[in-house]
Amino acid sequence: MRFNFDLQEAKPEQGRSSTPKNDVEWVPLENHPVFTSSATDSTSDRAPTNLLAWDGASRLYFWDSNQLCLHRISVRLGEPEPTSVLAASPSKVLRPDVKIEFEVHKISINRIGSALLLAGSDALCVMYLYGRASSTDNAMICRTVNVGSQIYSNGGSVIRVLQVLWHPYSDTHLGILSSDSVFRIFDLSSNLMQPEQEYYLQPSEPGRHRNATSICPVDFSFGGDHLWDRFSVFVLFSDGSVYILCPVVPFGSVYKWESVMEIHGDAHTFGLKSANPLAVSNSNLAISWLEATFPDLTHKASEGTNLSAIKARPFALFDASLSLQGPLRKVCHEDNKESAILGAECEGRAVSFLYNIVSKDSIFVTAWSGGQLQIDALADEIQPVWNAGSPPRVRVDSHDHILGLAMICESIPGNHSLAKLDQPLDNTVWLGHPPPLLRLAIVDLALPKKTQGGSFITLFVDPLMPERIYSVHDGGIDSVVLHFLPFTSQTRGKNEAGRTPSVHPILSTCQGEASSPSPLHGFVSLSDSFGYSWIVGVTISCECFVLEMKTWNILLPINVNIENKRNRSEELKEREMPDIIISKELLSGPKLVLIPQTSSNLRSVAADSIEGRSTLHQYFKLFHENYVEYAHKVYFELKHHGPHLKRIIDDQHSRLGEAQEKISKVEEKQSNLEDRIAHAIQQHSFLEERLKRLRNLPGAHKKPLSKAERDFKSELGNHLSGVELNALHSSISALNSRLRRHTQSPNGNSSKQQKLISGRKNYTQDSQISLLKSSLENLSLVNSDNSKKVKLVESALNSRESSR
Repeated sequence: MRFNFDLQEAKPEQGRSSTPKNDVEWVPLENHPVFTSSATDSTSDRAPTNLLAWDGASRLYFWDSNQLCLHRISVRLGEPEPTSVLAASPSKVLRPDVKIEFEVHKISINRIGSALLLAGSDALCVMYLYGRASSTDNAMICRTVNVGSQIYSNGGSVIRVLQVLWHPYSDTHLGILSSDSVFRIFDLSSNLMQPEQEYYLQPSEPGRHRNATSICPVDFSFGGDHLWDRFSVFVLFSDGSVYILCPVVPFGSVYKWESVMEIHGDAHTFGLKSANPLAVSNSNLAISWLEATFPDLTHKASEGTNLSAIKARPFALFDASLSLQGPLRKVCHEDNKESAILGAECEGRAVSFLYNIVSKDSIFVTAWSGGQLQIDALADEIQPVWNAGSPPRVRVDSHDHILGLAMICESIPGNHSLAKLDQPLDNTVWLGHPPPLLRLAIVDLALPKKTQGGSFITLFVDPLMPERIYSVHDGGIDSVVLHFLPFTSQTRGKNEAGRTPSVHPILSTCQGEASSPSPLHGFVSLSDSFGYSWIVGVTISCECFVLEMKTWNILLPINVNIENKRNRSEELKEREMPDIIISKELLSGPKLVLIPQTSSNLRSVAADSIEGRSTLHQYFKLFHENYVEYAHKVYFELKHHGPHLKRIIDDQHSRLGEAQEKISKVEEKQSNLEDRIAHAIQQHSFLEERLKRLRNLPGAHKKPLSKAERDFKSELGNHLSGVELNALHSSISALNSRLRRHTQSPNGNSSKQQKLISGRKNYTQDSQISLLKSSLENLSLVNSDNSKKVKLVESALNSRESSR
């Protein structure tokens, strides 16, 4: 059974004007009036736009660029069918209390769903989602504040906002990367104008261009829940180089106690016990930073208490600034050192970046303007690195408490040792070297070629399956599934060669080669706790689409045969082969043949004339270039994949037969289960009827006796007990008197009596015995009479109680 609760209707907010329940109608999300009533403006700005956000539970947010308002839509996932998505109509309208004077390109919601970010290229603000009701248009007026207006002002500054993200371990901190090569962290709970932390990025050794003025920051991402990654910030530059800032911790952010204890113990185990003095120095610096940033780490550990979470306090080293670790380079072999220095063989420039953690692997995905995705994995763990002798600038209050800090982050010159395969652990741990990258794949999305600027690609992670990455571009949406992960595959016992990622197009916004692609104005990925996943998108014409995504068994190999262990080596060889997928060119069909323009008197021209021959030759040439070549490609690919397809079909038929056998067994058992359930239901109804009959008995409705009835019963009991006791006492006294007379007889008579006993029969004892028997019989009669009287009294009392 599936249960879905609409929090918007179940728990009303304070001061809002909610629509009555009777007026709410649940419609499919793609048919919601919000997405069909109006269309968004087609802007000339080439920056990617995403006007959709999801709080992770039951609310979807959409920013209306025409009305300059936010629509909050309550959604039900998996109702009425497991694959459908319903939305409440009408939606709740949220309006900012200030005028938004910039064009919104992106919206994003924090973890707890209390604040929403409205970001543009030259300004940004935060809208708090719990406001006051408005009596004018049945909307909610929400408090909206500008962030960093002195730095990112609307039209008054040349500094552009490149990327804005909520911090994953805080609900009030925003990370902003701007075009002035500065990464800033703002705390919305303390100061909206001045940043809490500022990091001026100065890469001293750029990537392949070898010119500091030719590269600029493009994108950034916060790290995930893995060792020092949770304290790291990854910055992408336009030449494709990736740099790391570690450690970066917002003031007051909350982390897991076990996670901080893990890296604290790791620094003691592998750093302090190293034979290299540089490793000991770096680990000592990291330990001192941990213990100063998390003071509860040492106090609670000494007391022996375990906490679930630990809070970071403001702290900065007074004589050292963070090092800009990078650029990250590839792992190389002994004889191939130059390939690690060269950049990626991709076209254009880097446009976006995605950090993704899958089990034990940290994955980097870099999107290029030429339509390629560069997928790398960290081959080693991240360690914190500082530049000694470069003190930061600290802002304090009157009590010397740190309010903010700023530092210049440079890469350490000459600290770019090449990481080699099978290198000992002592040569890499805690030496301050940037972690190397292991190249997994370079995926070509085959996007339509553009003359200016290239393509803009935005990357998203599937919330249910982190191995799947969505790439949203001007041509549509593609799905990239990673089948090989270095550390995760090794821990799972998979020793086969790395399988290349699989790329599947999900949606195409290009109607044809002649038409220009239309970008999406919104994209979000939904998921529920039952394993179903959807993607929701909004086109430039404000049309919504909902697509269900398959998540089950998508990472399993095609050929799986557990029972047959003899052919296991052959199966492993087959699994190493790439998936047999027909190319996009064949699926899309032959290219559209454009008939050349001809004169109106073409029909009057003879076929054997010069004009007729040239026209026929041109037609045959177009036909051959398109249809004949396409037919050759189809014939070659089908002939090449024929045996493989036959093998796959045979395997599918065998699996289908096994599935049918299992289904028949289940059907046989189902009839038996239905009979047992029917018998149990019949027995249950019989027991219910019997229980009803038992409840109708007089004893079930027995009432307690009144005080008068209890007194009457006690008097009867005392009277009868006295009668019985008197009868017993009289019998006992009679027996005692006879016994005394018998024992007090003289001794002389005893000899005579003995002689009489020996001579004749003793009639005295017989008479006594007979008297004793008669007295016992009388006593038993008295007792029986008394018991009969008691029964009569009890029956009278019962009848009296039942009559009441």
